[in-house]
Amino acid sequence: MTLPSAVPEIPTSDLPSSIAHYVNVLGFNLDWNDVDSGIAGISRGNCRLFLTGISFRQTYRNASPMLFWLNLESGAEVDELFEEWNAAQAKIVAAPQDKPWNLREFVAADLDGNLIRVFYDFGTGELL
Repeated sequence: MTLPSAVPEIPTSDLPSSIAHYVNVLGFNLDWNDVDSGIAGISRGNCRLFLTGISFRQTYRNASPMLFWLNLESGAEVDELFEEWNAAQAKIVAAPQDKPWNLREFVAADLDGNLIRVFYDFGTGELL
């Protein structure tokens, strides 16, 4: 059995503002938005995320902050995405670095303090 890519559910305090941030600052596309239920689907390439407002989460009780990882294809892609998000004034928590655990990574935060750790595992390929 091959499992599909996971789709993280990102808790938000203000769903419309979070949608705007992920679309306008982080470069995601809004795929669908169910305003009545308080959930939206966004994507960028093969990365899919659900953004959920307070009304949707009342049943499940998940809350910010949370962390999710984005695994890119190269160290150069990590640097490229960092430059893109930095230029768009995303909140950068940590700039790109090569870590002792064989990852090149940087960390950004969204409006609710959810963390996005962007990385490349150079232990499995070329450094950059």
